[in-house]
Amino acid sequence: MRANDRIILALDVDTQEQALFLADRLCGHVGLFKVGLRLFSIAGPEIVRRIQAISPVSVDLKLHDIPSTVAAVGRALTNLGCAMLTAHAAGGAVMMKELVNAVSDEAQRTAKPAPMVLAETVLTSISQRQLEDDLLISNMLVRDAAVRYARKAQDAGVDGVICSANEVAAVRAACGKDFKIVTTGIRPTWSGSNDQRRINTPFDAIKNGADYVVIGRPITRAVHPVAAAHAIAEEIDSAYADLDA
Repeated sequence: MRANDRIILALDVDTQEQALFLADRLCGHVGLFKVGLRLFSIAGPEIVRRIQAISPVSVDLKLHDIPSTVAAVGRALTNLGCAMLTAHAAGGAVMMKELVNAVSDEAQRTAKPAPMVLAETVLTSISQRQLEDDLLISNMLVRDAAVRYARKAQDAGVDGVICSANEVAAVRAACGKDFKIVTTGIRPTWSGSNDQRRINTPFDAIKNGADYVVIGRPITRAVHPVAAAHAIAEEIDSAYADLDA
């Protein structure tokens, strides 16, 4: 897999036109385009279909509802043809199992590829204090909460998890080499942190065991987005070179 293919570009924009412009400009320079709640709420499934004509798409809705509802959405997204979909591990084991089963059954029924099912562990905007005060998870570090969610998700049959690069090494150690890890809160050294709290560089994320990195503004708001994508790919290549040394 090329280093560029490990980049998931977050299309956190407000119009379909902006999203299509970025997809057209960066197709081939990143591995997948991420359609999250913001863009999906504006442009709906049609934006996924249009981008999928040129590149794989991750539909990042972070599903968190009763199991039957999440399973129904999983079937719909499988029919849509996305390459990845996401749900909150906090939704529980039953929810995740029903989602995995629904995706598998729908893929088999329609003869379509099953999307990779990923579980969100702890959002990168959550600090240690917020974990305790807002999420009511006490006497536990963010890292340990992420690992517990990851192991629960793995037991439920999901393909991988989403976590901060700060938790990647611990999740990799707990879940093994075949479990997919997607990292968010990625900021190259030349970029600001924006609203992310637990951030890290592409180099560190990959070196710690991530398979994919999700990056948005450092590319989409760059003066030269293609050059920014390639600079990040070079960091990824450097991480693999260090691992192989």
